[in-house]
Amino acid sequence: MTTMESLIGLVNRIQRACTVLGDYGGGEDNSTFSSLWEALPSVAVVGGQSSGKSSVLESIVGRDFLPRGSGIVTRRPLVLQLHKTEDAAEEYAEFLHLPKRRFTDFSLVRKEIQDETDRLTGKNKQISPVPIHLSIYSPNVVNLTLIDLPGLTKVAVEGQPETIVQDIEAMVRSYVDKPNCIILAISPANQDIATSDAIKLSREVDPSGERTFGVLTKLDLMDKGTNALDVLEGRSYRLQHPWVGIVNRSQADINKNVDMIIARRKEREYFATSPDYGHLASKMGSEYLAKLLSKHLESVIRARIPSITSLINKSIDELESELDRLGRPIAVDAGAQLYSILELCRAFDRIFKEHLDGGRPGGDRIYGVFDNQLPAALRKLPFDRHLSLQNVRRVVSEADGYQPHLIAPEQGYRRLIEGALNYFRGPAEASVDAVHFVLKELVRKSISETQELRRFPSMQAEIAAAANEALERFREEGKKTVIRLVDMESSYLTVEFFRRLPQEVEKGGNPASPAVDRYTEGHFRRIGSNVSSYIGMVADTLKNTIPKAVVYCQVREAKVSLLNHFYTQIGKREVGCSCEN
Repeated sequence: MTTMESLIGLVNRIQRACTVLGDYGGGEDNSTFSSLWEALPSVAVVGGQSSGKSSVLESIVGRDFLPRGSGIVTRRPLVLQLHKTEDAAEEYAEFLHLPKRRFTDFSLVRKEIQDETDRLTGKNKQISPVPIHLSIYSPNVVNLTLIDLPGLTKVAVEGQPETIVQDIEAMVRSYVDKPNCIILAISPANQDIATSDAIKLSREVDPSGERTFGVLTKLDLMDKGTNALDVLEGRSYRLQHPWVGIVNRSQADINKNVDMIIARRKEREYFATSPDYGHLASKMGSEYLAKLLSKHLESVIRARIPSITSLINKSIDELESELDRLGRPIAVDAGAQLYSILELCRAFDRIFKEHLDGGRPGGDRIYGVFDNQLPAALRKLPFDRHLSLQNVRRVVSEADGYQPHLIAPEQGYRRLIEGALNYFRGPAEASVDAVHFVLKELVRKSISETQELRRFPSMQAEIAAAANEALERFREEGKKTVIRLVDMESSYLTVEFFRRLPQEVEKGGNPASPAVDRYTEGHFRRIGSNVSSYIGMVADTLKNTIPKAVVYCQVREAKVSLLNHFYTQIGKREVGCSCEN
């Protein structure tokens, strides 16, 4: 195989890979593959209805494989990739939508094109922009990618939508507008070139003519005494590339199933013996056209190799990024699957810890609970009501019973302090709940931010359930601990604090003064003030110890052992599987 054939064959294979991987032209759009596909040169076959497009394609392929008939026959684009094989290799065809089936009978290829067209458009004259992809492997072809497009038409016939003319033109333009598309403009020789639909369209999209190859078909059907030399020699309409004349098979040859190889020989004989075209015989015919297109493709590919290479490298980078996002293939055996699950858990755990430790946002909200929410809640506790003059008098009097207190109402103090300390339970438990809520939210965010988990929704749900179950346990332990802290303050009062309190009696006064003096308003106000000072000291202590307890029981445990129970359950399943095996 020559360098040219290898180069074009490589482009063909890249285009086919893009088609398979990106479902180019149909299904869900994939910009990576479609951009690469469009960057690679291809040849679009353009012409009016009955201009001989199908005959030109079949002559290039050397096989009779396209549907025929009157009116609009090509109703979907046909992306035809020709792959040259070794001389002794068997000819066969493959459709992209039937990847495991090889067609060696080309009459079945024609039927499959018709059936696949009808599958989308129905058995009427509707059209569809979704292409059919066909690859033909043969020693009798050159490496080419040809795109057969519906024939341009001027009016809608019965059974066609009113917009069929515009729809077909828009479809054809979507291919030939691309700067990497080579236009094969087919015009019948027995019609005036000025009325050619293909030339009119190619002039609009390629005014310089750099991408256009003109092909005149049906040269043998021109009126006697006339010829197409003005066109073929570039006098009627000049193109940058030479015009190529084609002699199509006659309808009689088609009806008799005349072999395409014989038809090619007849075409060569026609030009060689023609008094009008004999001097152009070496540059006429379908075989010359195929070689001309292949040679031009080679020059285009060579000129664009740097940009194609750059685009391929870019596509590879995008694919590698996508693979990184998707992760490695899922293992089959239980041990490898267990390892994969643990790796997913570690990836989640790493991101969760980054949230707590400051690598990612969110952990600062826990500090906000301790620095703002807890102190604010402590300030709002109803100590003013609890230590009001009326309540202090009631509590102290009830504590004395029938026997009035002598110097200091110890039982009254204890009851006032214990009642006040009970109010600390609410803010303590609220701090635990607030941190629990933050941790749950961080679990949710960490799962969504773990790239490796995105393709495993069931695994996401399992990790979320296991983490939330663990957080519930940590919350219960946290509540028990902070309540113990409050209860400890109630169970033992700091003696030194009360030793420093001023005595109820005046210094040097008579301790046996009447009891009624100890029940004055000022006396109860001093009791309330003393209790308030002690509660303030306890509040300062709890403001420091509650956060420590919450961090120890909830945050620290979440960092250390959030998924421990989950790991244990997975391990048990693995052991069970091993035992069963």
